Amino acid sequence: MKHNYLIILSAIVIAILFSSCKQQTSEGDWIQLFNGEDLTGWTPKIAGYEAGDNFGNTFSVEDGIIKVRYEAYDSLRGRFGHLFYKDEFSHYKLRVEYRILDGQIPGAPAWAYKNSGLMLHGQTPESMQLNQDFPTSIEVQLLGSDSLVQRTNMNVCTPGTNIVMNNKLILDHCTNSSSEYFFGDEWVTAEVEVRGNDVIYHILNGDTVLQYSNPQLDERDHTYAKLIELNNEDKMLSKGTISLQSEGHPIDFRKVEIQILEE
Repeated sequence: MKHNYLIILSAIVIAILFSSCKQQTSEGDWIQLFNGEDLTGWTPKIAGYEAGDNFGNTFSVEDGIIKVRYEAYDSLRGRFGHLFYKDEFSHYKLRVEYRILDGQIPGAPAWAYKNSGLMLHGQTPESMQLNQDFPTSIEVQLLGSDSLVQRTNMNVCTPGTNIVMNNKLILDHCTNSSSEYFFGDEWVTAEVEVRGNDVIYHILNGDTVLQYSNPQLDERDHTYAKLIELNNEDKMLSKGTISLQSEGHPIDFRKVEIQILEE
């Protein structure tokens, strides 16, 4: 009788331990950052304008889609913009569904053709200078191809930052992924897995196309002194804002969602 009791007790303890371990390693639900109706929770910052000034209705919502448009612009004239979510994140998966449309705005640079991006581990919009083009951040490029230009998608660029690849500090501004080319205005699913300061993966339609680690502030950049102070004198980036880019080419986002990961 005693022997049977011990067997049952052991089974209960094992079940509890298994349940606890399973709970600790499970990931959270996907959380919608875009409610499908308006820009609640999001703040625009356009170069030359104060944070919160959505010049020319650059970012708008219509038919359940965040639209980036330039009807009120005569020319881009360096007015790069970003739409910031209100919270900062550290360990997470971010997934967006987007499409790049035709019709680059006059005055946009050639490199911005069919070009937008997701900015990760970024500074806050309030900490940006009035005329600052891009937030100091890690940029996941969203890129399109056509008869004029062919390039891989979900490359990484580093405005005010650096990354490490293959144990080497990368000082180049942009690094290409291994993706295929994407033509037309098809909807594309872009996902990034961000593990604090450890590693970041770029995942395109389910395939991992780029991996790097140790995102950090760049001592050569004019924002370094201010941001190193805001980051408690630590140049390594373990968290930050997420923003969507307006870089002179119209783009739609119909889903922006996040899954919080265990640290």
